[in-house]
Amino acid sequence: MDGRLRGGHDIGVRALLIFKIVPRAEWESVGEFYHGSAHDRADGFLHFSTQPQLAETLRRYYAGQTDLMLVAVESDTLGAALKWEHSPSRGEDFPHLFGALPLSAVLWAKPVADANLPS
Repeated sequence: MDGRLRGGHDIGVRALLIFKIVPRAEWESVGEFYHGSAHDRADGFLHFSTQPQLAETLRRYYAGQTDLMLVAVESDTLGAALKWEHSPSRGEDFPHLFGALPLSAVLWAKPVADANLPS
């Protein structure tokens, strides 16, 4: 979606592509729902990033890790379970999913190495 509201109705939520970074082996073992990493489950939500946040998220939390998948989801498909919360360490709001990610909401998943991320 290009920022227009779904169905032309003003529901206060604009479509935005958000991303989850997942080790390939973990992603390949997912069934109908992805319940998050051990870190996600300990925090009680799945951590997502927006496109401008990805490079720093990868640098801070995934440095040296290989074989990572980038999973893209349109934010408005997640409904009220998606909350934007402020991260004091980063000084910005991040999308957090309070619940499992249904695979039906995933637009695509591809290796981070193939994602052409800005540096």
